[in-house]
Amino acid sequence: MNRFGEIFTFTTWGESHGPAIGCIVDGCPSLVSLNEEIIQPYLNKRKPGQSKFTTQRQEEDKVHILSGVFEGQTTGTPISLIIYNQDQKSHDYGDIANKFRPSHADYTYFKKYGIRDYRGGGRSSARETASRVMAGAVACQILKKHNIEIFGYIKQIGGISIDYSNFSFAEINNNDFFCPDSRAVEKFSNHLLQIRKNGDSVGAIIELVVKNMPIGLGEPIYNKLDAKIASGIMSINAVKSVEIGIGFEAGLKQGSELADEMFNRNGQIEFASNHSGGVLGGISSGQDLIVRFAVKPTSSILVPRNTVDIAGNNCQIITKGRHDPCVGIRAVPVAEAMLATILVDFLLINQAKKI
Repeated sequence: MNRFGEIFTFTTWGESHGPAIGCIVDGCPSLVSLNEEIIQPYLNKRKPGQSKFTTQRQEEDKVHILSGVFEGQTTGTPISLIIYNQDQKSHDYGDIANKFRPSHADYTYFKKYGIRDYRGGGRSSARETASRVMAGAVACQILKKHNIEIFGYIKQIGGISIDYSNFSFAEINNNDFFCPDSRAVEKFSNHLLQIRKNGDSVGAIIELVVKNMPIGLGEPIYNKLDAKIASGIMSINAVKSVEIGIGFEAGLKQGSELADEMFNRNGQIEFASNHSGGVLGGISSGQDLIVRFAVKPTSSILVPRNTVDIAGNNCQIITKGRHDPCVGIRAVPVAEAMLATILVDFLLINQAKKI
């Protein structure tokens, strides 16, 4: 289950401390502009070591295209992409080789397979998400042809939230937090510095908005747009919940409050609100697509926690090494990438139905 998608698919491979990671993108149409220089900026948004608020592992994350592209254009054949790992420090994990980190995949991987790669978590490491970003970069080149834009940003870190009255899309890439509220940046900064000083970690809530959505993406009944989005976003490391539109708040509303009223303005159907988040019956309505998800705190922390070892003995654990105090920050470009691949997949499904 390392493959995602129906027509536009990608398969990721590699481990956190292995020689390389990568992905194979299949189903991409021909004649899409693509080269390493186009993909690299997407990886640069996700790569570690860019600020004091993320892991200090130093990875260049330089992408190499091995197949599927000729003279700057996709050929319609599988696109093979690779990144060579450069800064592994596997000895940092020697102390936890026989212990399970609480709230981490260590225990379940070991119980399922009878073996686990304790060096950074192996396949369960968020290092794998760089491969998703490569696939998302390819997808974004297709979305540009349809004028579809994806904006991801931090909505909340721990108990500190942005103020929507200060919201600006232009501000998102001007700070280390992908934060649309310039006034919240200092609050986030001070909070994370204290979290890191304490050797702890903190969760976050990320929001995604898609502009210029077409009507009609999504397949009832079992391949709904929102269902596929929830599946894709939930597959990202550390994600624990996903909302579309107002999400859980819908359970607190009355029908008269929730209804996105419709009206005709000069022959154009418009909506008075967007509680649905741009999806009705699993199909896009043409409104902005709104997705929100929560990321749990990083499991690898320096605060001693109770756990067990592989022999079942009670013990304590701390995790040395270089870890994100808030993994939610780098989840922003990963989620953008996943959403891009999903939207392209549905675009191609619609196109196939017209043949």
